[in-house]
Amino acid sequence: MIAYYIVTFLYVLVCLLLLLVILLQQGKGGDIGSAFGGGGSQTAFGARGGATLLTKMTTACAVLFMLGALILAILGQRGPRSLVSGTPAPPVTTQQKTLPAAPGATKPATAPGSPAPIPASPAPTTPAPAQGK
Repeated sequence: MIAYYIVTFLYVLVCLLLLLVILLQQGKGGDIGSAFGGGGSQTAFGARGGATLLTKMTTACAVLFMLGALILAILGQRGPRSLVSGTPAPPVTTQQKTLPAAPGATKPATAPGSPAPIPASPAPTTPAPAQGK
């Protein structure tokens, strides 16, 4: 489980590095590579040295990107683990609950072996409020 998070973290780093390396390369027009000194790096490494270094870094990052995607797909295929996956289910018990009978109703018949119904409590009697004029 921890391996999945480590691979995901490394995968995000490779993605960001790949994005940076691609944007630093000098295109046909002077794009973002020249804004960060991409043109100056060619003079430091020679005419072809800077382009070769960035090309090799792009290739390495692309290979790591594809391998990371494959590894994450394999690790993600297993699915999440459950904490209760190895425990047996609790036994199912069926209990019949009887509702209390309404006042004045007949007592329901019970089957042999079933629990006795709960006797109904009488409704509280309250005097009606007096209506005076």
